[in-house]
Amino acid sequence: MPDAADEDLEEVMHYHPRYEEFKLKMTSNTPSNNNSTTNEVKDTWSAKLYNKNASFVYSPAFTSAVLSLLNAKAGERILDLGCGSGEITVDLQTVVGDDGLVVGTDFSHDMIEKSQSNGLRHAFVADAQALEFPPDLQHHNGTFDAVFTNAALHWCKRDPAGVIRSVKAALKKDGKGRFAGEFGGYLNCVGLRGAIHSVLRKRGYDPKKLDPWYFPSVQDYQSLLESEGFEVQHISLTPRITPLPGDLVDWQQTFCRESCFAEMSDQEAAEAMSEVQDLCAVDCRDASGSWAIMYVRLRFVAILSEKV
Repeated sequence: MPDAADEDLEEVMHYHPRYEEFKLKMTSNTPSNNNSTTNEVKDTWSAKLYNKNASFVYSPAFTSAVLSLLNAKAGERILDLGCGSGEITVDLQTVVGDDGLVVGTDFSHDMIEKSQSNGLRHAFVADAQALEFPPDLQHHNGTFDAVFTNAALHWCKRDPAGVIRSVKAALKKDGKGRFAGEFGGYLNCVGLRGAIHSVLRKRGYDPKKLDPWYFPSVQDYQSLLESEGFEVQHISLTPRITPLPGDLVDWQQTFCRESCFAEMSDQEAAEAMSEVQDLCAVDCRDASGSWAIMYVRLRFVAILSEKV
């Protein structure tokens, strides 16, 4: 019989880990307020645990910079790509007011349900790498002044260019449509990611296959944006020390159990995560026993060219 820890792990959120193996047919025939689980892929996100273990993702201290890049205004129409549980999206809804529109989309039904309970009026489940609007929102595609994203695109390893094509389709074609966001970039989780790869390789697993992340450099992502007709106004990498509410095993259980350690039994995964934690302690744990990770955030804003 599984113990309480095993049951908790079943609720741990993972943002489409091992996505390259998924062939998800998105719910283009499903109304945006229908949150039933898709048959093709089990939703492995838990909004409850996300709010408990990763609330720093949407904290004002860590989101003010990217929101400044977005510079949302009253009356604008904004699409939030990877809206999660909707805390930022609901704030944007207040900024644009009744004359504007904010629509959130996320890969997870549980996250969309939570965002709606938080007050988000328009939200739907979709794959950012091949975005399809449900019928009741389809008429909004191509009408947005801006597309915003925070802490989501580093999970879109399968087709990063597909995300940009989805954004291009969603924006107005008036030469002013902007794409603003932040996600994990080059050197994100430096040291920790290498330790995970080392432990996987030592145990006979292929880390390249199991690693779920896309952490591009400034040069790589700028080239990708420009190849799809965007003019980059700002792009940068910003190191950010991110304190953890628990230890490094907790972080791995939240973000890695169903990706990096997906092929392991619970016992082997627990051993592997402890081994990773031991390797990283010299860099990630302070004298008082508190843990932190060096995040590096890629921030950008780009304008869709009139010529597209």
